[in-house]
Amino acid sequence: IFIGIGLTSWMQMARLIRGQVLSIREKEYVEAARSIGTPTNKIMLRHILPNVLGPVIVAETLSIPTYISYEAFLSFIGLGVKVPTPSWGSMISEGAERISSYPNQALFPALALFFVMFAFNFLGDGLRDALDPRMRGAD
Repeated sequence: IFIGIGLTSWMQMARLIRGQVLSIREKEYVEAARSIGTPTNKIMLRHILPNVLGPVIVAETLSIPTYISYEAFLSFIGLGVKVPTPSWGSMISEGAERISSYPNQALFPALALFFVMFAFNFLGDGLRDALDPRMRGAD
């Protein structure tokens, strides 16, 4: 399942990386390094890569809840991981069958799923605030 999610979501990340590289490549400090004869490999490692890494890490952290929800949904409808492998979607599905007699069996996996997705969103927001140079002076 995760391979399928990865195969379908790599395009968004590639577009983000390409856009960041094209934007940073035009900055004055990159042009200055290029004008004094700095090799392209050194420019990539010293100037472009460190500036691209922050937005990529933030975007990927904010994408994790989406991937978790995809897996949980597919497991909930029976297309995800099979029963011996634990999955919040399959736990919620099994709990939904017995919700009238054991409501906690569906409630706790659903709450765990909600809180983990919420935590990754908060982590992504915190990383964005910490890694975005424009946000550092906004206090």
